[in-house]
Amino acid sequence: MTQQHPIAPPPELVQQWRKSGPADAAVNNAYECHIAIQAPQWGADQELEACCEWLGTRTVGFPAELRAARRPKPPSLKELALTALTRYTTGETILTNESVDTIRRALEQLDD
Repeated sequence: MTQQHPIAPPPELVQQWRKSGPADAAVNNAYECHIAIQAPQWGADQELEACCEWLGTRTVGFPAELRAARRPKPPSLKELALTALTRYTTGETILTNESVDTIRRALEQLDD
């Protein structure tokens, strides 16, 4: 399972932008997708750091809490595997190839 950063535009929106541009822009171009994700991420990171710097001059500890809340770490492989297993055991979903692969990779990381 690939983790997309929350600030990145959804693939459907990137596709819509491609279609609304010049005719040759509709070709699936990985470089364009990369730029479409990285540019807003960079801008959002700059804004977050500016806000944290401003807050740091007025409050103690709040910038770190804000940074953690706005840039959460992606779930670990263990967390992803447990989520997949929980969703299966509660009947919320079936085990897909992707979820089985996630569980297998998590188990392979355990010591014997």
